[in-house]
Amino acid sequence: MNTLPKDLVGNLVSEVRTWNPTSSGEKKFFTYIDISSVSRETKDIEQTQDIFPSDAPSRARQIVEEGDVLVSTVRPNLNAVAIIENGYAGATASTGFCVLRPRKDRLCPRFLYHWVRSPAFVRDMIAKATGATYPAVSDKIIKESTIPSPPLPEQRRIAAILDKADSIRRKREESIRLTEELLRSTFLEMFGDPATNPNRWATHPLQELVSEERPITYGILKPGPDTEGGIPYIRVVDIKNQRIAVDSVRRTTKEIAHEYRRSTLQPGDILLSIRGHVGRCAVVPRDLAGANITQDTARICARHEWSRAYLFWSLHINSIQNWMEKHVRGVAVKGINLGDVKRLPLPLPPKDLCLKFDKIQAIANQQHDNRARASEAAKSLFGSLVQRAFRGDL
Repeated sequence: MNTLPKDLVGNLVSEVRTWNPTSSGEKKFFTYIDISSVSRETKDIEQTQDIFPSDAPSRARQIVEEGDVLVSTVRPNLNAVAIIENGYAGATASTGFCVLRPRKDRLCPRFLYHWVRSPAFVRDMIAKATGATYPAVSDKIIKESTIPSPPLPEQRRIAAILDKADSIRRKREESIRLTEELLRSTFLEMFGDPATNPNRWATHPLQELVSEERPITYGILKPGPDTEGGIPYIRVVDIKNQRIAVDSVRRTTKEIAHEYRRSTLQPGDILLSIRGHVGRCAVVPRDLAGANITQDTARICARHEWSRAYLFWSLHINSIQNWMEKHVRGVAVKGINLGDVKRLPLPLPPKDLCLKFDKIQAIANQQHDNRARASEAAKSLFGSLVQRAFRGDL
């Protein structure tokens, strides 16, 4: 293993020009990049704002250029970082970012970008953050942190390898998204929008489309501390991308689970989040048979097995999600009442059409699982390469 030389970040970056839009006298809209503009997952800049100078927030100050690297100074554990591409050159970034402008003769922008995404950098910033409820670091702390500093050609070589691995990882994730989009499009083509019901099928409240023996219900009010050897229970946070993150599921005691046996799960049950992030859905897999849920989730057991896939995807369609959103109540903790969920109107298509869609979904799910495994392998490869790159072993 080769040990890479190190240097302070501040020695390798240049000053960034600032301005005050409200006192500039400018009469043209400008693009504003706030911390919320950066995707924590993809590290891409999304949802920027076009703002008139006189309406600019006080944080709109830093003029960015192509190759600048943005590092959020708040909540460093979330690692909101991004690199400025051509489309955003000349935009104005929030002072909530530390804007790092690499010196062209000392630091490769893509090398810096991968460094500020690395676990080593994130751990360093978390350790140096101050503030319990709103942890943050300063520009000074970021610039006084160290970065591996091999010769510029070596930086470019490392950055090119990491760029390629990251591209593979992104393509794997995009293939999963496209599989889900294809299934959504297929649903709409076969059934139409369930809110408008273009085929004029009989419409029923959701409670009439579920099992009489296992009606719609929520789960455990107070599951208590995570209990080794206990009964698994699923929280809203465990429902991600239409799947249940089995590895993150916690466990409650057998006594508490028995008290709430009404919400015991069986394979194929549909889960719908009803508090916090309303509208997340997942189907219970076989390895969670006998598990339970919290009060923030509703269990939906289809009356007919052939209608399960149809019901599951109905809940994902934008119009149905919008229906649920309109029935959300509360301020501090938003949620939809179980009574409203039971009244949610849905048309019921013919059995043969539902069975046809069920077969299509089964094939799509297999493709999804295969691509998910490939995506995890790509993530693992990228993570391994990052660690090797910055310890001088790439």
